[in-house]
Amino acid sequence: MTNEQYQEAVEWLFVQAPNYQIDGLKAYKPGLDNIKRLCDFFGNPQDKIKCIHIGGTNGKGSTSNILSSVLQEAGYKTGLYNSPHLIDFTERIKVNGKNCNKEFVYNFIQKLKNLPEDILPSFFEFTTIMAFEYFYQQNVDFAIIEVGLGGRLDSTNIITPLVSAITNVQLDHQNILGNTIEEIAGEKAGIIKNNIPIISGDENEVVKNIIKAKADKENALFIDATLLNTDLKSDLKGNYQAKNIKVVLALIEELKKLNFIISNENIQSGLLSVHKNTGFIGRWFEFSQHPLTICDTGHNQAGLEYVFSQLNSIEKHKHIVLGFVNDKKIDDVMTLLPENSEFYFAKPSINRGRHPEDYEDLLINAKISYKIFDSVQEAYLSAKQECTNEEMIFIGGSNFVVGDFLEKNLEIIK
Repeated sequence: MTNEQYQEAVEWLFVQAPNYQIDGLKAYKPGLDNIKRLCDFFGNPQDKIKCIHIGGTNGKGSTSNILSSVLQEAGYKTGLYNSPHLIDFTERIKVNGKNCNKEFVYNFIQKLKNLPEDILPSFFEFTTIMAFEYFYQQNVDFAIIEVGLGGRLDSTNIITPLVSAITNVQLDHQNILGNTIEEIAGEKAGIIKNNIPIISGDENEVVKNIIKAKADKENALFIDATLLNTDLKSDLKGNYQAKNIKVVLALIEELKKLNFIISNENIQSGLLSVHKNTGFIGRWFEFSQHPLTICDTGHNQAGLEYVFSQLNSIEKHKHIVLGFVNDKKIDDVMTLLPENSEFYFAKPSINRGRHPEDYEDLLINAKISYKIFDSVQEAYLSAKQECTNEEMIFIGGSNFVVGDFLEKNLEIIK
């Protein structure tokens, strides 16, 4: 298999299957019928691996990667299924921090081409069964499975995990999950299964009560991670990681009850080695120090509130590169923008990318200093030109903005 053949196969997958990341709502296929038929077709590999299920609005990726790092430190071969990818498709499926084998991806896509005609999966359903099969073939000790969107109707919800977690519930994807916190919490609580412990990381009493009510209904142990006291730190630097660390510690306690051996040393070293062990970048990722350049994939109001709050705590003049996708409500984001900053708005390269000209009225009303660009790289290069070594650059607003940035500048951090 050549690299060209691999690229062609992945391109086929993007074109063949409706992809929510690119096409938005029209690509979303709620329900588990397709994924059940897909899993049956491949011999139900998800039933042959030990899974941990991670849902929530924000923090799923960080929590999954931190947990993976700790389990790797404890000597366990650990699979990790995250989405979306930032640069290459294989980032979605990892074992012990190594991206999925490209030859496996190529060969698996050939099998997908021979599916019965009446099975018409979405892109995410394709990648989910691919992850299950890869983890089974790799004989992992654990497979950490991140929910794609919502929970109840997400294709990952076909698994019966050892333990599950819901990091938090915020307003996001309202066009799919519901217009209120209560409705969205109900959808996310759909991953709770009979007799399977559920960790809750949300401080909102309304959310807690909804998750606990579903846990009680399913006779599932409810664990409130927010009650944990810890001063443990991670090499993931966002202030918001303190909440995710509590969820990870609660997950580990449940695994220890199942007789898995994870020492305090494993926990401490795992927390401090997430980048090294998993290759996770994108959350408060320090791209360079001169000038200080940070990128973060926080993309909804709650996520950006955390990010901008941390930006405000840094006493440097800021050059902020931002971009958004079409289905994100950004009116409220404008009220959160850090003060005394220069802004560079750009269109992410995907189909769903929103051109800043479409929301320029909001920029004018925000009374900020801004420029508009057709691409993230143009915006970054402009910011870099304007920025002195005593100032800083931030890149974010969307996974796809960070992906565009890293793809163009990857050789600098390799």
